[in-house]
Amino acid sequence: MTKITPQPGIMEIAPYEGGASHVAGIANVVKLSSNENPFGPSDRAREAYAKAAYSLHRYPSSDHAALRHAIAELHGLDPARIICGAGSDEIIAFLCQAYAGPGTEVIHTEHGFAMYRISALAAGALPIEVPERERVTDVDAILAAVTDATRLVFIANPNNPTGTMIGEGEIARLAEALPPHVLLVLDGAYAEYVEGYDGGAGLVDRRENVVMTRTFSKLYGLGGLRVGWAYGPAHVIDVLNRIRGPFNLSAPALAAAEAAVRDTEWVAKCRADNTRLRAWLAEALAEHGVPSDTSTANFILARFANRAQAEACDEHLRADGLIVRRVAGYNLPQCLRITVGDEASCRRVAHTIGQFMGAGA
Repeated sequence: MTKITPQPGIMEIAPYEGGASHVAGIANVVKLSSNENPFGPSDRAREAYAKAAYSLHRYPSSDHAALRHAIAELHGLDPARIICGAGSDEIIAFLCQAYAGPGTEVIHTEHGFAMYRISALAAGALPIEVPERERVTDVDAILAAVTDATRLVFIANPNNPTGTMIGEGEIARLAEALPPHVLLVLDGAYAEYVEGYDGGAGLVDRRENVVMTRTFSKLYGLGGLRVGWAYGPAHVIDVLNRIRGPFNLSAPALAAAEAAVRDTEWVAKCRADNTRLRAWLAEALAEHGVPSDTSTANFILARFANRAQAEACDEHLRADGLIVRRVAGYNLPQCLRITVGDEASCRRVAHTIGQFMGAGA
């Protein structure tokens, strides 16, 4: 019998399942299951990616200096305190690898992003799930769960899959109340969808116990390239750079991301279109008897009477070639997460759900 065994906690991880992209028997489906930008990346990003193909024989930059400086210029940050990763997922894993481990705890909320729990377990730490209040992060519940073993607190703001967020005052209150051995991680994957929100960057500048993560996978439309970044105190970024692989991002990905972050007109257009279509979709679903919380991201969390109704509606949508996301794995079995697509997709979703609800589902 083999005695080769993995580290404790790893076998508790269920393999991650991404949003579906195919429906058997249907050729042309509309994928609204992964919160992708329906308009894709900007032309400038596509051009930069294509140009990078001529240098595929060269190793990419190991310090990501050009991208870090572009990000810093846009957001008014210190480029030396920015780290880039293969999506913000990799940076979440770095944080758990660096600061958690056997005998420690990592806090996340009950409807929080699945990678917090996965990365904690992979590092040998114990993930601690705390309740939310009506699908909104509860600062007091988090503080009540903190112990001497707590090392990291993860908050997605806006949250996935709920779309809700808490105000900057509440985030600051949490950071102030955490004991000195705990690092607060603000996951801002959807921060760009909130006009005027800095994702917590100002709080990072004022404190030594807060890190902010961001991604190019959502608003920037570069999910296929896997580029993310984080901004944090110098002591944290120094630690993370010691475990980051020197070539964790490809040259085409770096080039496309730099071009994307500089194309502010495209970003503004995508944000405005999402805001308009998100409001329309939420109102249309509400008129059909399907409520949702006010979303600040690029998706709607549609709530149904129970799990059976949600799953029946999902099947009805799939039969029409519309793929959305079941979120029972996020403790929301009665809900479906629906990405805000282009106008035609939003109208199709609303029409199909209207048919389903009108049939007495």
